[in-house]
Amino acid sequence: MSDIETRVLEVPGARLRYDIRGDLSAPGAAERAVFLIGTPMDAAGFGSLAGYLTDRPVVTYDPRHVGRSERTDDAEVTPDVHADDVHRVINDLGLPAVNLFGSSGGAITGLALVANHPEQVRILVAHEPPTVSVLPDREQLEAACRDIHQTYQRDGMGPAMAKFIALTSHTGELPKDWSDRPAPDPALFGLPSEDDGSRNDPLLGGAMLTVPTYELDFDALAAASSTIFLAAGTESEGQMTARAPSVIADRLGSELVLFPSHHGGFLGDEYGMPGQPAEFAEKLKELLDVP
Repeated sequence: MSDIETRVLEVPGARLRYDIRGDLSAPGAAERAVFLIGTPMDAAGFGSLAGYLTDRPVVTYDPRHVGRSERTDDAEVTPDVHADDVHRVINDLGLPAVNLFGSSGGAITGLALVANHPEQVRILVAHEPPTVSVLPDREQLEAACRDIHQTYQRDGMGPAMAKFIALTSHTGELPKDWSDRPAPDPALFGLPSEDDGSRNDPLLGGAMLTVPTYELDFDALAAASSTIFLAAGTESEGQMTARAPSVIADRLGSELVLFPSHHGGFLGDEYGMPGQPAEFAEKLKELLDVP
């Protein structure tokens, strides 16, 4: 499965690029295929995980305004927009339905897709969706997300990313005075303090305002024919990205599934923070191969 076929798909407002590993036309392959999605992470982040899923076709893509996918308008990019993009990619693949693994913002995209097009998803594994809208401390979490975005617009990537790392690594409910506390030093995280003037980061520039605050359609999710697994990493206990899927699972009447490692547990060394991709892949296969 070393060969990768890359396709280009024109959709309203964007030109998407997606990749296919494996033969979707082989007997039984379409039913076992898995679509791996992240947001705002692009397909490159799934290279290691895909390497451990060679027993089935794997589809990855770059969300609009990320990696190789280009925006052709300046409209707001929300989880519903991403879900519509994935819906169109599935149609372009010619598949009636897929198994889908979504991590972080990709998990929210997956949940939006199931709510809007449940017939297209057999199994969804939603790994650590950062959905602050379901948490009791949503007010201070939303304020912190706005502050990160505003810091990026004012001071650039380093100071904003330092605040992002501090927020996502915090355990327990966020204190009410969080946004009033002294800002972390970017140098502590190996980040630059100087502003290079760029403002094109898809996470800090846009996703911070549209992804965490997304309101899930619980009625549609409960009524969907799709099998939905909410998941979190064992090392993420107490963090916002693990607390959120726990609440969502409870509201849908299911149990939280624990995966090895942290928020990026499927990573090899793509971004210098490796998880446990081999063990992660085995856990994912268990869920995807449920009879």
